Amino acid sequence: MHRALLLITLWMGVVFVSHAQTIRIATFNVSMEASNYLPKDVQPQGHELFENLAFGKHQQIRNIAEIIQRVRPDIILLNEFDYTEDEAKGVKAFINNYLAVSQEGIESINYPYYYSAPVNTGVPSGVDLNHNGKNTDNGGDTFAFGLYPGQYGMVLLSRYPIESEQVRTFQHFLWKDMPNGLLSSVQAEDGTDWYSPQAKAVFRLSSKSHWDVPIRINGNVIHILASHPTPPVFDGPENRNGKRNHDEIRFWVDYISGSAKADYIYDDQGAFGGISSEAFVILGDLNASAEEGDAYKDGIQALLSHDAINANMIPTSKGATLHTKNSVYAATHTAFWRMRADYVLPSTKLGEVTDSGVFWPIPQDPLYRLIQNRQASSDHRLVWVDVQLEAGQK
Repeated sequence: MHRALLLITLWMGVVFVSHAQTIRIATFNVSMEASNYLPKDVQPQGHELFENLAFGKHQQIRNIAEIIQRVRPDIILLNEFDYTEDEAKGVKAFINNYLAVSQEGIESINYPYYYSAPVNTGVPSGVDLNHNGKNTDNGGDTFAFGLYPGQYGMVLLSRYPIESEQVRTFQHFLWKDMPNGLLSSVQAEDGTDWYSPQAKAVFRLSSKSHWDVPIRINGNVIHILASHPTPPVFDGPENRNGKRNHDEIRFWVDYISGSAKADYIYDDQGAFGGISSEAFVILGDLNASAEEGDAYKDGIQALLSHDAINANMIPTSKGATLHTKNSVYAATHTAFWRMRADYVLPSTKLGEVTDSGVFWPIPQDPLYRLIQNRQASSDHRLVWVDVQLEAGQK
């Protein structure tokens, strides 16, 4: 369906053979974090997901696995998948106990390569971030909201080898180090700075992390740029989350823009600068729409209109159109709560975009059972794009 395509061209009696390969790249906010498996009034401890991954029997997780098996992406980012250092309990358990097992008769799918790393959610900052005079609030004073370290983490799954030694992460990049960032504009109602000098000195930009993960696909290397910016809500008039969301998205704009704009960026290993390749895909739940919602529109607009981004083919679904009949943007929605939030954005130099879509069956479809409510799978939908790779990407 989306594999290698052999092209044979005859010209002046000579046969030229080229090998073009189409790959499917996806993103899916799976809502696989501990509180999802508990009543609303019960505080999660952080182990709940891993208990449900152990035996392969949880129906909601089985439905998520079935969606992935039906779409069959070659590379997929999972947002809101709790992080654990014990991969056997986390990502490996999901792969082995759910994805590698046929769900409802659908062919199983195997991802021999994956990437998982720590995130900022639930990590205590030691400073007052929610402006209440204390520095010990669980969730409020962590580097990003989370009731335990690793909540709302990320996992990247791949059918192709990940060049692990070349991965760059930006978990510890400080917000204050972004030139002309919006941190200094976060102010209390009395006009004073929301964040103290002590808070600014340690506050990290990424609410989860930013990753640059190179994947080798035969003779090509493509870079997966993965993130999950904070929702631009759950704050007050100071709009600290809206401004952070903007700058988390701006980070990628600068990262792909070349040395002049990216010189300030440093990774967790201390290396400076932006991406070294023109072959990349930006993936993730960006929690922002250029047309709807509460985000600063210019942040996501700058990304979508960037010269290096191919945003021409917007993934759509008939299911989303029927879900919100009074919106002209409905077909592009990727979340139950009626907005385009999740993105697969290939670079213009990666190759031709040949197809795209959002897994959102209509109510009359038997597969509607997989997304009919929050408990069926997630409040987000899997988004995918097919790209025919240009040969020799580095």
